[in-house]
Amino acid sequence: MTLSSVPAVDDLHDDALATALQRAMDSKTKPLGSLGQIERLAQRLGAILGTPSPRLLQPQMLVCAGDHGLAARGVSAYPSDVTWQMVENFLAGGAAVSVLARQHGLALTVVDCGVRHPFAPRPGLLVRKVAEGTADALAQAAMSAEQCDTAIANGMAIVKDLPGNALLLGEMGIGNTSAASLLLARLAGLAVADVTGAGTGLDAEAVQRKVAVLQAVLQRHPDAVAPLSALAAFGGFEIATLVGAVLQAAAERRVIVVDGFIASSAVLVAARLRPHVLQRCVFAHRSGERGHALMLAHLRAEPLLDLGLRLGEGSGAALAWPLLVSACALLGEMASFDSAGVSGATTDVGAREKA
Repeated sequence: MTLSSVPAVDDLHDDALATALQRAMDSKTKPLGSLGQIERLAQRLGAILGTPSPRLLQPQMLVCAGDHGLAARGVSAYPSDVTWQMVENFLAGGAAVSVLARQHGLALTVVDCGVRHPFAPRPGLLVRKVAEGTADALAQAAMSAEQCDTAIANGMAIVKDLPGNALLLGEMGIGNTSAASLLLARLAGLAVADVTGAGTGLDAEAVQRKVAVLQAVLQRHPDAVAPLSALAAFGGFEIATLVGAVLQAAAERRVIVVDGFIASSAVLVAARLRPHVLQRCVFAHRSGERGHALMLAHLRAEPLLDLGLRLGEGSGAALAWPLLVSACALLGEMASFDSAGVSGATTDVGAREKA
Protein backbone atom coordinates (compact mmCIF):
# COMPACT_ATOMS: atom_id res chain seq x y z
CA MET A 1 0.00 0.00 0.00
CA THR A 2 1.38 3.40 -0.95
CA LEU A 3 0.73 6.59 0.95
CA SER A 4 -1.26 7.88 -2.02
CA SER A 5 -3.81 5.08 -1.50
CA VAL A 6 -4.37 6.07 2.13
CA PRO A 7 -7.31 8.47 2.50
CA ALA A 8 -6.51 12.10 3.19
CA VAL A 9 -7.07 13.26 6.76
CA ASP A 10 -7.25 17.03 6.93
CA ASP A 11 -6.28 19.36 9.76
CA LEU A 12 -9.38 20.11 11.86
CA HIS A 13 -8.01 23.38 13.23
CA ASP A 14 -10.73 26.03 12.96
CA ASP A 15 -10.27 29.19 15.02
CA ALA A 16 -13.86 30.35 14.60
CA LEU A 17 -15.30 26.99 15.70
CA ALA A 18 -12.86 26.73 18.61
CA THR A 19 -13.89 30.18 19.80
CA ALA A 20 -17.59 29.32 19.47
CA LEU A 21 -17.12 26.12 21.46
CA GLN A 22 -15.12 27.88 24.17
CA ARG A 23 -17.71 30.66 24.42
CA ALA A 24 -20.57 28.15 24.58
CA MET A 25 -18.93 26.18 27.39
CA ASP A 26 -17.85 29.29 29.34
CA SER A 27 -21.36 30.72 29.21
CA LYS A 28 -22.90 27.76 31.06
CA THR A 29 -24.12 28.15 34.65
CA LYS A 30 -20.88 27.09 36.33
CA PRO A 31 -17.54 28.59 37.30
CA LEU A 32 -15.08 28.73 34.43
CA GLY A 33 -13.38 25.40 33.85
CA SER A 34 -15.22 23.70 36.72
CA LEU A 35 -16.16 20.64 34.64
CA GLY A 36 -12.48 20.02 34.02
CA GLN A 37 -11.66 17.36 31.46
CA ILE A 38 -15.33 17.01 30.47
CA GLU A 39 -15.19 20.56 29.10
CA ARG A 40 -12.17 19.70 26.99
CA LEU A 41 -13.92 16.54 25.84
CA ALA A 42 -17.04 18.47 24.78
CA GLN A 43 -14.93 20.93 22.83
CA ARG A 44 -12.99 18.09 21.19
CA LEU A 45 -16.20 16.38 20.10
CA GLY A 46 -17.47 19.65 18.67
CA ALA A 47 -14.21 20.14 16.78
CA ILE A 48 -14.30 16.60 15.35
CA LEU A 49 -17.94 16.84 14.26
CA GLY A 50 -17.56 20.42 13.05
CA THR A 51 -20.30 22.02 15.14
CA PRO A 52 -20.73 23.88 18.44
CA SER A 53 -23.70 21.54 19.14
CA PRO A 54 -22.27 18.02 18.63
CA ARG A 55 -24.54 14.96 18.68
CA LEU A 56 -23.32 11.36 18.72
CA LEU A 57 -25.30 9.21 16.29
CA GLN A 58 -25.45 5.41 15.89
CA PRO A 59 -22.17 4.59 17.68
CA GLN A 60 -20.40 1.49 16.35
CA MET A 61 -18.24 -0.88 18.41
CA LEU A 62 -15.85 -2.68 16.07
CA VAL A 63 -14.05 -5.70 17.55
CA CYS A 64 -11.37 -7.15 15.26
CA ALA A 65 -9.96 -10.60 15.97
CA GLY A 66 -6.92 -12.48 14.73
CA ASP A 67 -4.40 -15.12 15.75
CA HIS A 68 -0.63 -14.61 16.07
CA GLY A 69 2.06 -17.07 15.08
CA LEU A 70 4.32 -15.66 17.78
CA ALA A 71 1.94 -17.04 20.44
CA ALA A 72 3.62 -20.43 19.94
CA ARG A 73 6.72 -18.93 21.58
CA GLY A 74 4.99 -18.77 24.96
CA VAL A 75 4.33 -15.02 25.05
CA SER A 76 0.81 -15.51 26.44
CA ALA A 77 -0.60 -17.26 29.48
CA TYR A 78 -3.50 -18.55 27.36
CA PRO A 79 -3.55 -20.87 24.31
CA SER A 80 -4.43 -19.54 20.86
CA ASP A 81 -7.77 -21.38 20.93
CA VAL A 82 -9.01 -18.68 23.28
CA THR A 83 -9.15 -16.27 20.34
CA TRP A 84 -11.89 -18.18 18.49
CA GLN A 85 -13.62 -19.15 21.72
CA MET A 86 -13.87 -15.50 22.71
CA VAL A 87 -15.22 -14.57 19.28
CA GLU A 88 -18.02 -17.05 19.94
CA ASN A 89 -18.51 -15.48 23.36
CA PHE A 90 -18.79 -12.01 21.82
CA LEU A 91 -21.41 -13.23 19.39
CA ALA A 92 -23.34 -15.09 22.11
CA GLY A 93 -23.48 -11.88 24.14
CA GLY A 94 -21.49 -13.16 27.11
CA ALA A 95 -18.25 -11.17 26.92
CA ALA A 96 -17.62 -7.96 28.85
CA VAL A 97 -17.78 -5.86 25.69
CA SER A 98 -21.03 -7.57 24.69
CA VAL A 99 -22.63 -6.68 28.03
CA LEU A 100 -21.38 -3.09 27.90
CA ALA A 101 -22.43 -2.63 24.27
CA ARG A 102 -25.95 -3.74 25.17
CA GLN A 103 -26.02 -1.49 28.20
CA HIS A 104 -24.96 1.62 26.31
CA GLY A 105 -26.71 1.05 22.99
CA LEU A 106 -23.57 0.40 20.97
CA ALA A 107 -23.93 -1.61 17.77
CA LEU A 108 -21.40 -4.45 18.02
CA THR A 109 -19.66 -5.83 14.93
CA VAL A 110 -17.11 -8.62 15.31
CA VAL A 111 -14.63 -9.19 12.47
CA ASP A 112 -12.69 -12.38 11.83
CA CYS A 113 -9.54 -10.82 10.40
CA GLY A 114 -7.41 -13.95 10.63
CA VAL A 115 -8.57 -16.43 13.26
CA ARG A 116 -7.52 -20.08 12.98
CA HIS A 117 -11.09 -21.33 13.11
CA PRO A 118 -14.09 -21.43 10.78
CA PHE A 119 -17.16 -19.50 11.90
CA ALA A 120 -20.74 -20.11 10.83
CA PRO A 121 -22.31 -17.00 9.27
CA ARG A 122 -24.55 -15.04 11.62
CA PRO A 123 -25.65 -11.48 12.37
CA GLY A 124 -22.96 -9.31 13.91
CA LEU A 125 -20.06 -11.26 12.36
CA LEU A 126 -17.99 -10.23 9.36
CA VAL A 127 -15.52 -12.75 7.97
CA ARG A 128 -12.60 -10.86 6.45
CA LYS A 129 -9.98 -13.55 7.05
CA VAL A 130 -6.69 -12.67 5.37
CA ALA A 131 -5.10 -15.97 6.45
CA GLU A 132 -5.28 -18.53 9.27
CA GLY A 133 -3.32 -16.34 11.66
CA THR A 134 -0.08 -14.50 11.11
CA ALA A 135 3.31 -16.17 10.75
CA ASP A 136 5.80 -16.48 13.60
CA ALA A 137 7.52 -13.09 13.59
CA LEU A 138 10.69 -14.63 15.02
CA ALA A 139 11.05 -16.74 11.87
CA GLN A 140 9.76 -14.30 9.24
CA ALA A 141 7.57 -11.24 8.87
CA ALA A 142 4.21 -11.79 10.56
CA MET A 143 2.49 -10.66 7.36
CA SER A 144 3.56 -10.19 3.79
CA ALA A 145 3.21 -6.66 2.44
CA GLU A 146 0.25 -7.85 0.38
CA GLN A 147 -1.48 -9.39 3.39
CA CYS A 148 -0.93 -6.21 5.38
CA ASP A 149 -2.40 -4.13 2.56
CA THR A 150 -5.43 -6.42 2.34
CA ALA A 151 -6.12 -6.15 6.06
CA ILE A 152 -5.88 -2.34 5.97
CA ALA A 153 -8.17 -2.20 2.94
CA ASN A 154 -10.63 -4.49 4.74
CA GLY A 155 -10.75 -2.11 7.70
CA MET A 156 -11.39 0.86 5.45
CA ALA A 157 -14.19 -0.94 3.60
CA ILE A 158 -15.84 -2.09 6.82
CA VAL A 159 -16.07 1.45 8.18
CA LYS A 160 -17.42 2.77 4.89
CA ASP A 161 -20.37 0.42 5.34
CA LEU A 162 -21.07 1.28 8.99
CA PRO A 163 -23.55 4.04 9.89
CA GLY A 164 -23.09 6.70 12.53
CA ASN A 165 -20.49 9.28 13.43
CA ALA A 166 -18.62 7.47 16.23
CA LEU A 167 -16.40 4.38 16.08
CA LEU A 168 -15.23 2.53 19.19
CA LEU A 169 -12.21 0.26 18.73
CA GLY A 170 -11.93 -3.24 20.17
CA GLU A 171 -9.79 -6.31 19.49
CA MET A 172 -9.13 -9.92 20.39
CA GLY A 173 -6.07 -12.00 19.66
CA ILE A 174 -3.92 -14.17 21.91
CA GLY A 175 -0.40 -12.75 21.56
CA ASN A 176 -1.43 -9.28 20.46
CA THR A 177 0.10 -7.43 23.42
CA SER A 178 3.42 -8.68 22.04
CA ALA A 179 2.63 -7.19 18.63
CA ALA A 180 1.67 -3.88 20.26
CA SER A 181 4.86 -3.84 22.33
CA LEU A 182 6.96 -4.49 19.23
CA LEU A 183 5.25 -1.70 17.29
CA LEU A 184 5.69 0.77 20.13
CA ALA A 185 9.33 -0.17 20.71
CA ARG A 186 10.24 0.15 17.05
CA LEU A 187 8.16 3.21 16.06
CA ALA A 188 8.78 5.19 19.25
CA GLY A 189 12.39 4.09 19.76
CA LEU A 190 11.77 2.66 23.23
CA ALA A 191 13.41 -0.30 24.94
CA VAL A 192 11.30 -3.40 24.54
CA ALA A 193 11.71 -4.23 28.25
CA ASP A 194 10.09 -0.91 29.13
CA VAL A 195 7.00 -1.50 27.00
CA THR A 196 6.34 -5.19 27.68
CA GLY A 197 3.96 -6.33 30.38
CA ALA A 198 2.07 -9.36 31.66
CA GLY A 199 -0.51 -9.37 28.89
CA THR A 200 -3.02 -12.10 29.73
CA GLY A 201 -1.44 -12.64 33.15
CA LEU A 202 2.14 -13.89 32.86
CA ASP A 203 4.18 -14.11 36.05
CA ALA A 204 7.43 -12.18 36.43
CA GLU A 205 9.61 -15.01 35.12
CA ALA A 206 7.38 -15.49 32.07
CA VAL A 207 7.43 -11.76 31.38
CA GLN A 208 11.22 -11.91 31.23
CA ARG A 209 11.03 -14.76 28.73
CA LYS A 210 8.53 -12.72 26.72
CA VAL A 211 10.91 -9.74 26.71
CA ALA A 212 13.73 -11.97 25.43
CA VAL A 213 11.53 -13.29 22.61
CA LEU A 214 10.45 -9.79 21.61
CA GLN A 215 14.02 -8.52 21.68
CA ALA A 216 14.98 -11.33 19.33
CA VAL A 217 12.08 -10.44 17.02
CA LEU A 218 13.24 -6.83 16.84
CA GLN A 219 16.76 -8.01 15.98
CA ARG A 220 15.32 -10.34 13.33
CA HIS A 221 13.73 -7.36 11.51
CA PRO A 222 16.18 -4.45 11.73
CA ASP A 223 14.91 -2.79 8.54
CA ALA A 224 11.24 -2.74 9.56
CA VAL A 225 11.30 0.91 10.59
CA ALA A 226 8.66 2.55 8.38
CA PRO A 227 5.09 2.32 9.76
CA LEU A 228 3.77 -0.19 7.23
CA SER A 229 6.97 -2.24 7.28
CA ALA A 230 6.82 -2.47 11.06
CA LEU A 231 3.13 -3.35 10.92
CA ALA A 232 3.81 -6.17 8.47
CA ALA A 233 6.79 -7.46 10.45
CA PHE A 234 5.19 -7.42 13.90
CA GLY A 235 1.50 -6.75 13.75
CA GLY A 236 -1.56 -8.92 13.65
CA PHE A 237 -4.28 -9.02 11.06
CA GLU A 238 -6.64 -7.49 13.62
CA ILE A 239 -4.27 -4.58 14.26
CA ALA A 240 -3.81 -3.93 10.54
CA THR A 241 -7.59 -4.05 10.04
CA LEU A 242 -7.99 -1.53 12.84
CA VAL A 243 -5.38 0.70 11.17
CA GLY A 244 -7.58 0.80 8.08
CA ALA A 245 -10.68 1.41 10.19
CA VAL A 246 -9.00 4.33 11.97
CA LEU A 247 -7.83 5.90 8.71
CA GLN A 248 -11.29 5.65 7.14
CA ALA A 249 -13.10 6.90 10.25
CA ALA A 250 -10.72 9.84 10.47
CA ALA A 251 -11.22 10.68 6.80
CA GLU A 252 -14.99 10.65 7.39
CA ARG A 253 -14.61 12.87 10.47
CA ARG A 254 -16.02 10.31 12.87
CA VAL A 255 -15.23 10.36 16.58
CA ILE A 256 -12.75 7.53 17.23
CA VAL A 257 -12.89 6.12 20.77
CA VAL A 258 -9.64 4.29 21.44
CA ASP A 259 -9.60 1.41 23.91
CA GLY A 260 -6.35 0.14 25.42
CA PHE A 261 -2.84 -0.85 24.47
CA ILE A 262 -3.53 -2.86 21.31
CA ALA A 263 -6.08 -0.41 19.89
CA SER A 264 -3.63 2.40 20.64
CA SER A 265 -0.93 0.59 18.67
CA ALA A 266 -3.21 0.67 15.62
CA VAL A 267 -3.69 4.41 16.15
CA LEU A 268 0.09 4.81 16.45
CA VAL A 269 0.59 3.27 13.00
CA ALA A 270 -2.31 5.22 11.46
CA ALA A 271 -1.02 8.48 12.91
CA ARG A 272 2.42 7.88 11.40
CA LEU A 273 0.69 7.68 8.03
CA ARG A 274 -1.76 10.55 8.63
CA PRO A 275 -0.82 12.65 11.70
CA HIS A 276 -4.17 14.47 11.87
CA VAL A 277 -5.79 11.14 12.78
CA LEU A 278 -5.02 12.03 16.39
CA GLN A 279 -7.33 15.05 16.25
CA ARG A 280 -10.26 12.64 15.82
CA CYS A 281 -9.30 10.35 18.71
CA VAL A 282 -10.67 10.21 22.23
CA PHE A 283 -8.53 7.91 24.38
CA ALA A 284 -10.83 6.03 26.72
CA HIS A 285 -8.47 4.97 29.48
CA ARG A 286 -4.96 4.28 30.67
CA SER A 287 -4.53 0.52 30.67
CA GLY A 288 -2.84 -1.51 33.37
CA GLU A 289 -0.63 -2.99 30.64
CA ARG A 290 2.89 -1.72 31.21
CA GLY A 291 3.51 -0.10 27.83
CA HIS A 292 0.25 1.81 27.56
CA ALA A 293 1.29 4.80 29.69
CA LEU A 294 4.35 5.21 27.47
CA MET A 295 2.17 4.82 24.36
CA LEU A 296 -0.19 7.54 25.56
CA ALA A 297 2.71 9.83 26.44
CA HIS A 298 4.21 9.29 22.98
CA LEU A 299 0.87 10.14 21.38
CA ARG A 300 0.38 13.11 23.76
CA ALA A 301 -2.99 11.66 24.66
CA GLU A 302 -5.08 12.48 27.72
CA PRO A 303 -7.10 9.39 28.70
CA LEU A 304 -10.51 9.77 30.29
CA LEU A 305 -10.27 6.93 32.80
CA ASP A 306 -7.56 5.21 34.84
CA LEU A 307 -9.11 2.07 36.33
CA GLY A 308 -6.33 -0.48 35.94
CA LEU A 309 -8.17 -2.16 33.07
CA ARG A 310 -6.28 -4.61 30.85
CA LEU A 311 -9.02 -6.74 29.32
CA GLY A 312 -9.11 -5.28 25.84
CA GLU A 313 -12.10 -6.19 23.63
CA GLY A 314 -13.14 -2.52 23.56
CA SER A 315 -14.31 -2.79 27.17
CA GLY A 316 -12.59 0.43 28.26
CA ALA A 317 -13.98 2.32 25.28
CA ALA A 318 -17.49 1.14 26.16
CA LEU A 319 -17.05 2.12 29.80
CA ALA A 320 -15.91 5.61 28.77
CA TRP A 321 -18.72 6.08 26.25
CA PRO A 322 -21.24 7.63 28.71
CA LEU A 323 -18.74 10.43 29.37
CA LEU A 324 -18.88 11.39 25.69
CA VAL A 325 -22.68 11.32 25.77
CA SER A 326 -22.67 13.49 28.90
CA ALA A 327 -20.19 15.96 27.42
CA CYS A 328 -22.45 16.51 24.40
CA ALA A 329 -25.54 16.81 26.61
CA LEU A 330 -23.92 19.41 28.85
CA LEU A 331 -22.81 21.46 25.87
CA GLY A 332 -26.22 21.26 24.21
CA GLU A 333 -28.65 21.35 27.11
CA MET A 334 -27.06 23.11 30.09
CA ALA A 335 -28.46 26.60 30.62
CA SER A 336 -26.37 29.70 30.11
CA PHE A 337 -26.18 32.48 32.67
CA ASP A 338 -28.35 34.64 30.43
CA SER A 339 -31.03 32.02 29.70
CA ALA A 340 -31.29 30.98 33.35
CA GLY A 341 -31.19 34.51 34.74
CA VAL A 342 -28.20 33.64 36.89
CA SER A 343 -25.58 36.24 37.71
CA GLY A 344 -22.14 35.38 36.43
CA ALA A 345 -18.81 36.02 38.09
CA THR A 346 -17.06 39.29 37.40
CA THR A 347 -14.32 37.34 35.58
CA ASP A 348 -16.49 35.34 33.24
CA VAL A 349 -16.63 35.03 29.47
CA GLY A 350 -15.84 38.66 28.72
CA ALA A 351 -12.85 38.66 31.03
CA ARG A 352 -11.51 35.53 29.37
CA GLU A 353 -11.89 37.03 25.90
CA LYS A 354 -10.02 40.18 26.94
CA ALA A 355 -7.20 38.22 28.55
